[in-house]
This record gives sequence, structure tokens and C-alpha cells, in this order.
Amino acid sequence: MKVELIYAPGCAKCMTAKVDLRAAAEAAVAGVEWAEVDVLDALDYAIELGVLTLPALAIDGSLVFAALPSPTQLRDELLRRAGHD
Repeated sequence: MKVELIYAPGCAKCMTAKVDLRAAAEAAVAGVEWAEVDVLDALDYAIELGVLTLPALAIDGSLVFAALPSPTQLRDELLRRAGHD
């Protein structure tokens, strides 16, 4: 499972939350792949996903959170996708 944080450089909210979100993702699902996608480097990809605001979070190539989730929300979504309802 791949989790992508789509962010803009200098976004304080993105940088503050990314550590907690990454920890929550890695604790929820073994072997989760974490990626941080700079929207300035991947604008076409962000548009393709449907990102309208930053930060946003995609899971396995689909926009799941149009706004930054809490670590608990991310954990719950990953567990649901992994079949651990």
C-alpha cells in the first residue's frame, strides 16, 4: 500500500503533520510505502488525482483525503483498506 502526501514547499501545516501521519501509517500497515510529493515537481500528477487544495493525501494512486487527516483518520482508513475493520 502506498501513501502519498501531496504538499507545497514552505507549508507549515504539511511539515508539522507529516511526521505523525507517517508514523501512524507505518504502525497501521506493515510494509506501507510513504512518499512525499512536492506539487511543484508533480503538478500534472496532482491535477490527475483531483487535488484542489494542499496538503492532500492519496492512497494507492487515488485521492482519499482532500484535506490533511488526523493520524487516527489515516490509521482507520488504512486498516479498513487492509481488511482490518
